[in-house]
Amino acid sequence: MFETIPPNPFSVEEASPPAAEPACFVIFGATGDLTRRKLFPALLKLARQRLLGEGTSIVGYARRELSDEAFRQLLRAGEEAAAVTGSSEEEGWRRLAAGITYVVGDFDDPAAYVRLRGKLEELDARRGTRGNRFFYLATPPGAFSGILGQLHRVGLVDRRRSQGGWTRLIVEKPFGRDLASARTLNQEVGRVFQEDQTFRIDHYLGKETVQNILVFRLANGIFEPLWNNRYVDHVQITVAETLGVEGRGAYFEEAGILRDMVQSHLLQLLALVAMEPPVVFEADPVRDEKVKVLRAARHPGPEEVARDVVPGQYGPGSIQGSAVPGYRQEPGVAHGSLTPTYVAWKIYLDNWRWAGVPFCLRVGKRLPKRVTEIAIVFKQVPHSLFREAGGVAGERNVLVLRIQPDEGISLSFGSKAPGPRIRIDPVRMDFLYSSSFAAETPDAYERLLLDALRGDGTLFARRDEVEVAWSLVDAVLSGWERTPPPPFPNYAAGTWGPRLAEEWMERDRRVWRRP
Repeated sequence: MFETIPPNPFSVEEASPPAAEPACFVIFGATGDLTRRKLFPALLKLARQRLLGEGTSIVGYARRELSDEAFRQLLRAGEEAAAVTGSSEEEGWRRLAAGITYVVGDFDDPAAYVRLRGKLEELDARRGTRGNRFFYLATPPGAFSGILGQLHRVGLVDRRRSQGGWTRLIVEKPFGRDLASARTLNQEVGRVFQEDQTFRIDHYLGKETVQNILVFRLANGIFEPLWNNRYVDHVQITVAETLGVEGRGAYFEEAGILRDMVQSHLLQLLALVAMEPPVVFEADPVRDEKVKVLRAARHPGPEEVARDVVPGQYGPGSIQGSAVPGYRQEPGVAHGSLTPTYVAWKIYLDNWRWAGVPFCLRVGKRLPKRVTEIAIVFKQVPHSLFREAGGVAGERNVLVLRIQPDEGISLSFGSKAPGPRIRIDPVRMDFLYSSSFAAETPDAYERLLLDALRGDGTLFARRDEVEVAWSLVDAVLSGWERTPPPPFPNYAAGTWGPRLAEEWMERDRRVWRRP
């Protein structure tokens, strides 16, 4: 097992990060699940750690008729459900509660935005928020255009910081449903907010192990020299879920697994693993390198889609001993639906570092385990001295970055087993965040909200990044339209996906990992 090394006693210990500037945090769709389960608990934790500026306030905006006090109680209930309770949290609650207020209105109601502007001006005077405003769109994408237009109409967006404060926007995914809609949405946002005011959020990028990808590669001299096609055979990126569509059948019928997960989460992970080292660790240099990776990804034509992309849909089966229905039996799903709930995609990057190395992406619902991991599978030695030895002399070395659950990193390699004969057995060195660091691992939204409040866009998707990712997904969707429909369902719930995906790997003398 890896152990953390005690810090150098002669080094200067880094001071605690400074608090963000005070701001008014306006949440559109504030009575929804996201606000109660994720956004407010994250803000509360930041307040408890004194990382929010004194006077930071929360303004909820939604259609439901609520008073300020009723909205506070709604947030309080969500906080308790998220287990953010205890005496140490009470101080954080008191610090925020006095600045929690609520505006009732439809998303396109002009009078409600006038009331919102009045609330923000009152909070600037009473709480000292200095004109700093953050607008969070926790709404369906169909509401974005109306909200943006009304914010602009009542003068709540300052593109030049001429009023002494700053104005920023956070947009939740899905950011479009194809390249054309993503471009349209980018144009609508761009008419009101500048790019450096816009933060497109993907909560995967806030996970501790995702952030550690670049640190692991670029702060350790032993790994970066191996991070290329000379030593790496292939890369596997797996996002497996045991859950089905969980009552979101109507949404999933429109989205499918490719739009819902691959365009955002998996392509983001691929970009971070494959990118070149940036000149400096700042938002635009990092995002420049991610965009270069996505531009280097080979756009598949119909023949390549048929060869390199395997769709799947789960049928009835069993998860952890309990029978579950197939996708077509889920509420809101069409009886003969052809919507994929699984996809495996082999992506090649046409660049100097990764030429010839396949990135094998796999994501699916109703798989046996909930796990997200990146496996760097290294090439075998050019000549095996121990071919006659027992055990697993031919196994590849694998470096695994586990993103969830049990966040950590492991490295597997062969070692001689004790005894008079040469027998090679696999061993693994394992690092776990939970056991190696005393500090609690922050929730993804904690990190992302704090970065956004500080104006750091490193972990947020840029406009061109979103559009290049959609262009890749569009190529697959177009290829599927030109091929016969697959024989769905083609995997049982509780299995690792279609048999075709196993054969797809075996063709290249490779196998999927079983996390």
